[in-house]
Amino acid sequence: MVDEANDRRTPDERLQGDGVARRRRPPLLTLLAVIVGAEALVMAVVVVWLLIELLTEQPASYETALAIVVLAAIAALFLAFAAIHTLRAAAWTRAGTLTWQLFQIVIAIGCFQGIVATPVVGWWLLVPALLALGLLFTPSVVAATRRV
Repeated sequence: MVDEANDRRTPDERLQGDGVARRRRPPLLTLLAVIVGAEALVMAVVVVWLLIELLTEQPASYETALAIVVLAAIAALFLAFAAIHTLRAAAWTRAGTLTWQLFQIVIAIGCFQGIVATPVVGWWLLVPALLALGLLFTPSVVAATRRV
C-alpha cells in the first residue's frame, strides 16, 4: 500500500505506475528544455573560462573575480536545474526561465552598443532568448506546466 501523502512521484509517474496511459510531453516544451539546457552548458563553459582566467591572469581584485566566478557557477547550476525540471513540466520553471531570458536580452542589448561592442555575441545571446521567450507563452507549454 502506498502512502499518498509521502509519495514523491510526479502525477505522471503515479499515473504510469497505476497502469493509466501517460500524458505526452509537448514538443515545444522539449524544445524549451533543450534551449535552457544549451544555455546551461554555455554558462558552464563560461565558468571554466573564468576559472582559467583567474588562475592564469592577475585580476585587479581577486575578491571581485571570485565573486563573478561564483555567480556564473550559480547561474549554470540554476539553468541545468531549470532545464531538467522543464522536461518534468514543473510550474516554477516558466517564471525562472522568463527571468533568465530577460537578463540575457539585456546583456545582448549591451553587446550591440558601447566602445567594445561585440554584435556577434549579442546575436548569439538574443536569438535563443527570444525563441525561449516565445516558447514560454505558447499554449501547449503553458498548459503542460500549469499546476493542477
